[in-house]
Parts: sequence; C-alpha cells; structure tokens
Amino acid sequence: MRHNLFWKLGFAFLALLLGVLLAVDYFAERALRRDYERTGFEQLAAIAHIALVRPPQLPHSPDEKEDSRVIREWTAQMAASGARVTVITSWGLVLADSQSDPRTMENHAHRPEIEEALATGEGRSVRHSVTINQDLLYYAVRLTPASRPPLVLRFALPVKSVDAVLWDFRRRLWLASSVILLLAGAASLLISRSFSRRVERLQGFSRRVAEGDFRSLAADPGGDALEKLAVSLNETAARLDRTIRSLTDERNLSAAILGSMVEGVAVVSGAERLVFSNPAFAEILGLDVPPTAGSGLVESVRQTELLEAVRIVLSGAPAVHAEIAMGTLRPRSFAVTVTPVQSGETIGAVLVLHDITDLRKLERVRRDFVANISHELKTPLTAIQGFAETLLSGAMDDAQNRRRFLEIILEHSRRLARLTDDLLMLSKIEADRLELEICPIPIGTWMESCLETARLRAGEKKIEVTAEIPANLPEVAADRRRLAEVLQNLLDNAVQYTLPGGKIIVRAEAADREVILTVADTGIGIPRADQPRIFERFYRVDVARSREAGGTGLGLSIAKHLIEAQGGRIWVESEVGRGSQFHISVPIFDQERATARASSSGTSLGRNNAQR
Repeated sequence: MRHNLFWKLGFAFLALLLGVLLAVDYFAERALRRDYERTGFEQLAAIAHIALVRPPQLPHSPDEKEDSRVIREWTAQMAASGARVTVITSWGLVLADSQSDPRTMENHAHRPEIEEALATGEGRSVRHSVTINQDLLYYAVRLTPASRPPLVLRFALPVKSVDAVLWDFRRRLWLASSVILLLAGAASLLISRSFSRRVERLQGFSRRVAEGDFRSLAADPGGDALEKLAVSLNETAARLDRTIRSLTDERNLSAAILGSMVEGVAVVSGAERLVFSNPAFAEILGLDVPPTAGSGLVESVRQTELLEAVRIVLSGAPAVHAEIAMGTLRPRSFAVTVTPVQSGETIGAVLVLHDITDLRKLERVRRDFVANISHELKTPLTAIQGFAETLLSGAMDDAQNRRRFLEIILEHSRRLARLTDDLLMLSKIEADRLELEICPIPIGTWMESCLETARLRAGEKKIEVTAEIPANLPEVAADRRRLAEVLQNLLDNAVQYTLPGGKIIVRAEAADREVILTVADTGIGIPRADQPRIFERFYRVDVARSREAGGTGLGLSIAKHLIEAQGGRIWVESEVGRGSQFHISVPIFDQERATARASSSGTSLGRNNAQR
C-alpha cells in the first residue's frame, strides 16, 4: 500500500513537471521567436524609413546606364546599415542587390513581400532565400519616383541568430529542472511515507466500522485534509450507529402503518412466494386466515389477471397498472399496481390493491346519464318531424298556422341540435376520446379572427366590442380550434347578457409562463352565491332567460373541460349590475412541454373528470 501510493505520487509529480517544462519550452520558444521577428521588422522598418527619406536620385530623363549606376551606389550606401538591400522593378526584375549579382537572380514578381508592397505600400514575410540559402526577415516598401514606374525597396536580415539564443535558453531550463526534480523527489518520498501510514490507519478504521465496531478513531494531529477525513469518518460512524437504531424503529413503525392501511399491500419474491402482506390484503381477497410469509402466491390469489400482472413484472417489466373485478353478488372493482423491487440480486414485486368501486359506479352513472339524455332527445325530434310531415300533407295551405309551425320547428331543431352536440362533446371528453393538436398560436392574429364573429352579433344589439392586445405577446401552446370554442362561448355569453349599448372588452396579457385572456362585459352580472356553480353542467343563473335565448346550460362546463385539458384554467369575477370578467390562462408555448401534454391529455382529462 505504502509503496503503491509512493510510486503513484512520484509518477504523477514527474508527469506534471515534465508537462509544465514542455509547455514552458514551447511557449518560451514561440515568444522569443516572435519577439526577435518583431524587433527585426522594427529595425528594417527604420532602415526603410531612412531610405524613403533619402531615395536614389535618378536623373530626370530615363537613362538605363545612369539609372543602374545611381541605384548600385545607393544600394551600397544603404547596405552599410547591416541589412541586405534589394531594388526591384514593379514587374519583378532585380536592378540591384547588396549581396548578390542581380543578373543571376530570378524574377521576384511573385515574392509575397513584393506583391504586398505593390498592393498596400509595404510588405513583410519570413522565408528561406534561395539566392543566399538562408532564412531571412524581409521588409519591402514601394517607391514611386517622379515620372517613373514604381520600384520596390526590399531590406532583409538573417534569423539564424535566434536559434543560438533559443538553444542556450533550453539548456539552462532543463539543467534547472533536473535539480528541481531531484529535490522534489526526495521531499515527495518523505511525504508519501507519512501519507501512506495515515491512510492505512483510516483503512483499518473503515474495515472495523464495516464489521460493526463503531468506536471512534484516535485524533491525528496532522492539521490537513486527512485529519478532517478522520474527523468525518468518526462522525459517519456515530451517525451510522444512530441510523441503524432508527431503522429498526422505522421498520417496526412501517409494519404498523402497512397493517392499518385500507389498501391491500403484498410483497412477492421472485419465486412467487409472499414475503409480506397486510390484513387489508387478506380482507380484499376474502381469506379467512391471513397468508403466512413464504406461502405460494397462487395459494392465496385465485384471480388470473392479478397473477398475470405479478408474473409480467417478475419477468422484467418496469410496472403494471390494471383493473380487476371481484365478487358476483356484490362486485367490487380494484385498481392494481405491481412494481418491481430489487434487493441485491434478488428481484421481487410489490402488489397494491386500491378499492375504486365507488369511483367506477359514479363514472358509470355519469355515462348512462349522458347516453340517456341523448336518447331522450329523439322524442322531441320525432314531434318536430311530425309537424313537418303534417305541413307537407296539406297544412302548408293553412296560411294562419303554416309560418308559426315552421318557426317552432326551426327554433326547437336548432336548440335540440346544440344540446345534442354539447352532450356528445361531454360524452367524448368523459370517454377519453378528445384529441388535442397542441401547436404554437400567435394570440394577436388568432384573437382577431374570433372577434370578427362576435362583432356581427354584437352589432345587432349595438354593443361595442374592443380588444386590448399587446404587440409583443408570446405564442401560447393550445389546440387552435378548441381554444377558439372556449373564447367564442365566453363572447356569446357576454353578448347575450349585456344590454344594448353596452361594451365588451377582450384583453390579453403575459404572466409567469402563461398568457391570461380576459372577456369583460358591462352586463347584468352574476350573484356571488352562484359563481362557484356556473361551470357545472345544466346550471343556469337565469333559467328563463337562458332557455329563451336557446342556451343549453353546458357551454361553460365544456369550456372548463377544454381549457383544463390544454393545461390552463378558467375563473370568473363578477358583480351584479356591473358586469362580469371571465379569465382564461393558457401556457406559453414550449416544445417539450407541449409534446408531453399532448401525449397525456386524454388520460389526464379522464382522471380529472372522474374526480369531479
């Protein structure tokens, strides 16, 4: 253990030091080389400045021999600065060079510094010179003599001296690093020995705690992280001792709680044997004697669906949710949840039976109610059909009753059609067959299309309909058609219960992660006592007026179901004689949340309706 830690620490230290040295060598070499190049270019730029101040004095009239002589003399003077000087024409011909015969030099038109100087006025490059076989720093400037084509003056300095400087720096760096490595290695040997012994003490204490001995470890006066670790281990051992004692008490308490639960709970092993069961489990199954631990599950449970659910989970399924019915004279329904439980390599299952008999009975009554109401509607529809047949049989010639009969038939047909549609909508909602297409909806343009329909009807009563919609509202996540149905229902109610000359205002504002739509009117208002019930089906505040206007009493109930199915909510604020304000909250569009809500909207809606 001690040697293992020592070598690990030693190799880690050596690798770290080598890494640092390589990084220092790399970045120092680059810094020195950049500094040398920068200094060289500055020197060449200074020489070039002098050259531009004192350019070669070419004669006014072009003379090839005289030009060549003046340029050679000027080149020799500038070469006294220690730089290589080259004069090049704009088409790349070398006129003079301080170190080589220009007649032996090739065309320089495509040299990078020459091209840059001709384009921008100056050019730089660091490259190998083929003429003198050296790496050089090149600095070129453009010179434009009077009435002459432009010339390029190029100055160069060798870079070979930087390699010697870099080699001297590296030699000193590695020599100092070797000394540091030897000293640090000796220090790390002493530290690692002490460290290893202290780690061995902690290892022995950990082994002792694992065997159940929770006596504290003697204090280690190291004053470092290992001392804190020893203190922490002592606290952990004391806490483990208290935890084991409390777990024993909690196990007894859990057994008492499970024994008093009304839900039947059982734990089944992988061999389909009962590990635990509470009294409610035996009562639900109708057993006279509670099953004993270790007995076979098939000896106590005779329901095939229940046994199959347990076997599916034991075969590797994550969880099974099912519903079973028990009994013949007094049938009872139970929601079954079987989830896997694993202890080490042993796999088992937890079985929970929840009595949902009353809940299923309520759902059955509600479905029957909607179905019966829909069926009963056929009787008045038959009467309407009879009036129509009577008219067709000859009563159409009776001018006194003909129009009255037709108006009655039309009025009741429309009302019965609306009532049938509303009942079928509620039936679809409760049967979990409502499909939602959640998509992003821009509130501004969408709401304007809804208001156009409301303004037509409001105009007949001379009611003013206005909208207050901010321009920067975020998009909401909803079903466009279903949300329009909710808003249209609220607008129809506002028009219906607002006196002529009144006002209806539709507002929209962004809140925390939702947009709130408000339909406010100056109508008759809703009494405070009736406000908690207006979203119930068939509930009317003013029965006579609602029926006179053709209302079914289902609009607000459907609106509540639709808005809740889309993750929103609806509420009302009203005062008699001063109007009402209906508020709708719709979630702001979020792609992941909208997808999750759309996939689970049917199940959630059915569960909410069942709870109501």
